[in-house]
Amino acid sequence: MSTPAKSLKVQVVTPERAVLDEAAEFVVLPLFDGELGVLPGHAPFVGQLAPGELKLKTGGVATRYYIEGGFAQVRANVVNVLTAAAIKAEDVTPAKATDARTAADALPATDAVTRETKRKATERAQGLAKVAAKNG
Repeated sequence: MSTPAKSLKVQVVTPERAVLDEAAEFVVLPLFDGELGVLPGHAPFVGQLAPGELKLKTGGVATRYYIEGGFAQVRANVVNVLTAAAIKAEDVTPAKATDARTAADALPATDAVTRETKRKATERAQGLAKVAAKNG
């Protein structure tokens, strides 16, 4: 009988680069319908991510990132996150969140395509605002 794993391997990848590849004891993923906590031994899972906070805990220390949405896969104690963008939470400021909200509000919403673009920009601004609020 094998001993259970004590950590997860967490990999965060954007189209530009691999942002993160490290071990964690606990991961919180921002899914489109809520948050999901992942511990070692979690059942295989694939889910759609929402813009928001990705949290990793190791040795009682939390590391936080803003992620732009995307997809997450949990399998064999590996958490793979594929996202359009990932920013360290401490680099997310209220000013960035306000700028994102202003840009989203300025977008037109005249047809289905522009309404969807505006909705996604608004979700991004809300995700940035939530992460920025936790920095204060």
